[in-house]
Amino acid sequence: MLREGYESYRRYVNPLITLRAELLGEPTRITGVQDGRLVEARGHVEDFHGTQTFGHRHPAITAAVTEFLASDSPNWFPCRVNPYAGLLAKRLCERSGAYDNVFFANSGSGAVEAAMKLARAATKKPRIISLDGAYHGTTMGSCALMKPGMFKDPFGPHVPEAGPIPFDDVDALAAAFREGGVAAVVLEPIQLEGGVRAVSPAFLAAACELTEKHGALLVADEIQTGLGRTGRFLASETWPRRPDALILGKHLGGGLVPISGMLTRSELFDRAYGEHYASAEAHNTTFGGSALCCVAALAALDLLTDDVIARVGRIGEVFRAKLASTLARHELFARVKGAGLLVGIELVPSDHPWLSFEHFGIDALHDQPTIGVLTCHRLYKRGFYCFACGHDWRILRVLPRFTIEESTLDSFVTAIDEELEYLCNLT
Repeated sequence: MLREGYESYRRYVNPLITLRAELLGEPTRITGVQDGRLVEARGHVEDFHGTQTFGHRHPAITAAVTEFLASDSPNWFPCRVNPYAGLLAKRLCERSGAYDNVFFANSGSGAVEAAMKLARAATKKPRIISLDGAYHGTTMGSCALMKPGMFKDPFGPHVPEAGPIPFDDVDALAAAFREGGVAAVVLEPIQLEGGVRAVSPAFLAAACELTEKHGALLVADEIQTGLGRTGRFLASETWPRRPDALILGKHLGGGLVPISGMLTRSELFDRAYGEHYASAEAHNTTFGGSALCCVAALAALDLLTDDVIARVGRIGEVFRAKLASTLARHELFARVKGAGLLVGIELVPSDHPWLSFEHFGIDALHDQPTIGVLTCHRLYKRGFYCFACGHDWRILRVLPRFTIEESTLDSFVTAIDEELEYLCNLT
């Protein structure tokens, strides 16, 4: 079935994705999962994408889903009164300590849309501000918040009065509020696709102050930074004030099912949707927060203990330090960034003509550096599934599972050290 399915994907879904993966040597012929890692013909593969916080198919999460499927409980409640969603919402609100209302969607993009609509409905203002370099999703609203480029340009015209200001620019933020009409400021505590770059304390202070002063919502997109990834349950815990809305996704479903959530305060929900019964469903999604997804999320939260999060912070700090000290000898290495097990490895683009996209016959990408892609290509052969940042291909984004052994992280340091030495010798 898998063999036939791979070929059917090439023909019926997206042939360019298949071609790219094969040309780069990505592990495309996965045959199974063992101990949280992927299995293919070359051996085991450590997945650094970040969706599988506890590894692929963690036994506890798999067991919770299996037990639910073996029960006679409905998965979908047509009245929308879903007890499983209620239990998950309660758990998230108690764990966050700052919210008492949750909207569930099927993807991060859906949760971003929910926050944008909440902001406009609650404030009766139109403008949604984001930061240049952000990645908030692929739906029309979330797409409008992103920087110009391949994730945005083909889909215009975009949602009006929604879009980015320069990254970390306090003056630009203040100017936007002077112009008026701001409903929300949407921030990632650390931009992943923008190059693993953190918003500065000065900008956070200004964003917290200006949104509160002008009655706008401060929205934290923690789809990639939340749920323990940075060594804290939420990266926004340290902000001068807690965001008015918090967006969670990615590994909320334990790596098995798609689910996301937007957490906010009931006062804001009532202001936006509390006029009457019909308005309470003005924004909804059919399968958001289905019972199966909530069961998986509850099992994932059971695993996400304070001790696990503390370990993420501890081994992440050691890992980043080892990377920085080991790779410092290479002329193609710039620096290591990040927090916890959210790691960015910034590389220096090579100007060698044989390592350009033009040399590889892809003239349309002539302005893109190849260094991140080439390093990933080398690491695939070593059993590490890495990715370059979507907006900055100089930088590798490395998001290991929380249960990863420290010896495996040491093996990765050795592997990237040797592969960068190989690429340096080529240039």
